[in-house]
Amino acid sequence: MKAFGCTDVGKVRPVNEDNYCIYEDKFKLYIVADGMGGHRGGDVASSLAIEYIKEHLIKYIEIEMEPRDVEGIIFESFNRANTEVYNKSLKEEDCNGMGTTVTLALTINDKVYIGHVGDSRAYLYSKGEIKQITEDHSLVAELVKNGSITAREARRHPQKNIITRALGTEKTIKVDIFSLDFIEQDIIILCTDGLSNYIDELEIKSIIDKLGVMNESCQELVYLANKKGGCDNITIIIVKNTELE
Repeated sequence: MKAFGCTDVGKVRPVNEDNYCIYEDKFKLYIVADGMGGHRGGDVASSLAIEYIKEHLIKYIEIEMEPRDVEGIIFESFNRANTEVYNKSLKEEDCNGMGTTVTLALTINDKVYIGHVGDSRAYLYSKGEIKQITEDHSLVAELVKNGSITAREARRHPQKNIITRALGTEKTIKVDIFSLDFIEQDIIILCTDGLSNYIDELEIKSIIDKLGVMNESCQELVYLANKKGGCDNITIIIVKNTELE
């Protein structure tokens, strides 16, 4: 596996509330999280969510598990993290109302398991084609889905930052969990909306085609998102299923 990631505060926000994780030991785990809420809640929420999810997966995931068991443990990890973030938001005034998006990719053998809540995204670049494989849990995504607005209109919609699901904002959480084949040379891209609000999948593909799966690709995508506005924190991880070159 070959993976690179980076995060940037952007050009407007005073604090970076995004966090990300690249864990490559017992298995390969990649997470992006975009926090929000409270005086300092966003950074706390995204950091805690990653910490608890990672800790739970390291404790319970085994390489030879059946896919449904892996998916069940991912579900449990999100629920544990949700409880921890939610309870902290109730106890600490500075964290009141905090929550976070979370999108993760866990790779075992030739499968990638996706866990997802919120409007951060996962893309799969396979056999020359790139596509979004997560569904945004946001108001504008619902408007696009029911035909009220177009995908192009969604990118400029004044309510594009309103999300309909987040980790830590309620006692219970609904999580999208699924698995895909992840074969040699396939690429997974995870990002927060600070990137996807400015850079579409074809632009991501173009940068990867030009620079490859390298740290330079991450940095170039961040640079372009900032150049186009940079009104939010920007985080990206690019993962290629290949031996290190």
